Amino acid sequence: MTYGAASTIRLYLVLDPDHVRGDALATARGAIENGVSCVQLRCKTSTDRRFVTMSRALLQLTRHHDIPLIINDRLDIALIVGANGVHLGVDDVPVEDARRVGGPDFIIGYSPETDAQIIDAAGAGVSYLGIGPIFGTTTKADAGPALGPAEFSRRRALTGLPVVAIGGIDGRNAGLAMAAGADGVAVASAILGSNDPAGAARSLSEAIQRQR
Repeated sequence: MTYGAASTIRLYLVLDPDHVRGDALATARGAIENGVSCVQLRCKTSTDRRFVTMSRALLQLTRHHDIPLIINDRLDIALIVGANGVHLGVDDVPVEDARRVGGPDFIIGYSPETDAQIIDAAGAGVSYLGIGPIFGTTTKADAGPALGPAEFSRRRALTGLPVVAIGGIDGRNAGLAMAAGADGVAVASAILGSNDPAGAARSLSEAIQRQR
């Protein structure tokens, strides 16, 4: 993984326009200026054209702040716009194919569902893992039941890859996720649904720093 390995995913914003209280780009800007170290763009209901347009606008912002932009699921759009990477699930394009076409510096995140998938991820070419949901979440309908810190910690111990905890994380429990072994936390609603996204990002960053 480029961009400082595990430090890249320290505070990872999952930007979903469907869940932003205000303007998506303005929300991202405020969050980045207050500690977000990586942005993933997730557009489940957008047209491909709107997805590409949004990706390009967001890429200008992330490049200005020298942090990576990751595209959720859509390897084709990540390559079209020149994003830094893609985040894949078990039903998406195989990691090996994404690595082959993306090249050695392309960031590939992966959300495993089983112990075997966690263990095999490094050999397949994964850059980092997203493991969760560590806590209950309503942002992702198919996320499954919460793992809890103990189960998260067990799964995290199965790999030497950087791991970002995801699911139901906010300023109150981010420290618990870090204490369970996460290299970083991925958040959506804690920032996107806040009346003060910049302040929410700052609080999360401070919670992570206290635990570290």
